[in-house]
Amino acid sequence: MSESVYSYKFVFSCIGLNIVVVKLEKPGFFSIDIITDTIEAGRKPLVAAINGPALGGGLEIALACHARISTSSAQLGLPELRYGILPGFGGTQRLPRLVGIPKALEMMLMSKLVNGYRAQSSGLVDALAATEELVDTARSWALDIYNCKKPWAPSLYRTDKLEPLGEARSMFNFARLLAQKQTPNLRHPLVCIDVIEEGVVSGPRVGLLKESEALLELRQSDTCKSLVHFFFAQRGTAKVPGISDLGLVPRKVNKVAVVGGGLMGSGIATELILSKYPVTLKEVDKKFLTAGIDRIKANLQSRIKKGNMTLKELGENLSLLNGVLDYESFSDMDMVIEAVSEDIPSKQQIFADLEKYCPQHCIFASNTSTTINLKLICERTNSHDRIVGVHFFSPDHVMQLLEIVRTERTSSQVIVDLLNVGKKMKKTPIVVGNCTGFAINRMIYPYTQAALMLVEHGADIYQIDQAVTKFGMPMGPFRMMDLAGFKVAIAGGIQFIENFPERSYKSMLVSVKLEDNPGGESTSKGFYIYDNKGKAIPDPEVLNYIDKARSITGVTIDSEVLFSPPCLIPLR
Repeated sequence: MSESVYSYKFVFSCIGLNIVVVKLEKPGFFSIDIITDTIEAGRKPLVAAINGPALGGGLEIALACHARISTSSAQLGLPELRYGILPGFGGTQRLPRLVGIPKALEMMLMSKLVNGYRAQSSGLVDALAATEELVDTARSWALDIYNCKKPWAPSLYRTDKLEPLGEARSMFNFARLLAQKQTPNLRHPLVCIDVIEEGVVSGPRVGLLKESEALLELRQSDTCKSLVHFFFAQRGTAKVPGISDLGLVPRKVNKVAVVGGGLMGSGIATELILSKYPVTLKEVDKKFLTAGIDRIKANLQSRIKKGNMTLKELGENLSLLNGVLDYESFSDMDMVIEAVSEDIPSKQQIFADLEKYCPQHCIFASNTSTTINLKLICERTNSHDRIVGVHFFSPDHVMQLLEIVRTERTSSQVIVDLLNVGKKMKKTPIVVGNCTGFAINRMIYPYTQAALMLVEHGADIYQIDQAVTKFGMPMGPFRMMDLAGFKVAIAGGIQFIENFPERSYKSMLVSVKLEDNPGGESTSKGFYIYDNKGKAIPDPEVLNYIDKARSITGVTIDSEVLFSPPCLIPLR
């Protein structure tokens, strides 16, 4: 018996249906014959009681019920596109009929989860109930439906939330353009849009059949296999031999302080607040403290503009923030994250002060990048076992990756604690050693050096960035250097060249650019020029800097690089 048949049997036994296990031979057997013609068309009303996560197939079963009751904290969503497939149990057809086409497209294409409150406001669930009252409320709804006190309307055949056909087609076309722009190398988002549109245009049963056929095809794709591998690889990062297998229980982290309210520090504080940690932000004077708090407010307010936060939630989040100018309130901190500029004496002084004011169990974390050895930061303290690196990536409150950097003396308990904090922050934590580049920059430096080498030998900066983004990366290496800033790029590059001279390329291009003090995107000029909306525009003057860099290093243009075939450096 196949694994899928076992899972079907389990689902039906949970909702009290007797079934005969059969071999699945035709597309749509489960979504049409079972869910639609058995569950949804049943003669007894079925009401889904939802508490906790109802994701993927679990939510699709609930969509086929005649009503849905959830708790406010329940999480509902159809995240199948994360894995290279689409909802295959009728979700592409029922969700648009319950919440409307725009909301359904958003939830499926972005794999967006909603809580009970948002699910009720959109029509995804019919009512909210407290956890202890959930089952009784669902039973009452089922009886009311049976007694005709509430409507008995199968979601598959509802049309009241569907937009007119012409308007719907425009929405689908816009969604395709957006999907092609955001994920140009992925096919399954476009297939999902086609399946939803088929149901709206030709009827839901036709849509169900197309959904089933598309699912069978997508499951065999390389994209699906790769994304499934990525899914398990992400979760495997928390399994660290010699640490996570020791049976250590994460200690509770209640209060966190962030020292430094600059771009990185304010971003880290924002992410902690969004994860419901009370945060104390420490700065050297009132001016810097006000600026840091304003950055955090701006980060949170941007979520309101995107529809990811309400004004009430903004107030609740800001209530978790406290600003200070000294260490007097650090006596009950569970973790402190240092996020000041990359200056060794400053960092050493901060950690020496923390040792005086913080309790013995407090974790001392540094957001240092690869330019400073973590051992140097530890030199003026006696707390080597609780000092650890936490390397966030800018923008901190957006990027998912988190490098946890351990020295030979960092305790296993501290690593376990930080893995748990990373999980609460919805980051993907990876434990790395205290070495040049850690893990991510260890890959980025050679990649960046290769791009610089190609340019000095005749390739075009903007063609390289185009080729990289067309391949699927969010931005090219030169756009990335503008975002990080030239000083950061040079400091990291120097470390890499010093430690790996035999496999490094020493380019002068970034140094030459830095002579004119272009800070990159932060000063509106780097390899690109940036308008007042932050749009990157090629800078015609960049050729002068390239020529100067070539003259310093003595590099001559290589015709093979200059005339690279379009498949390597595509022109637009």
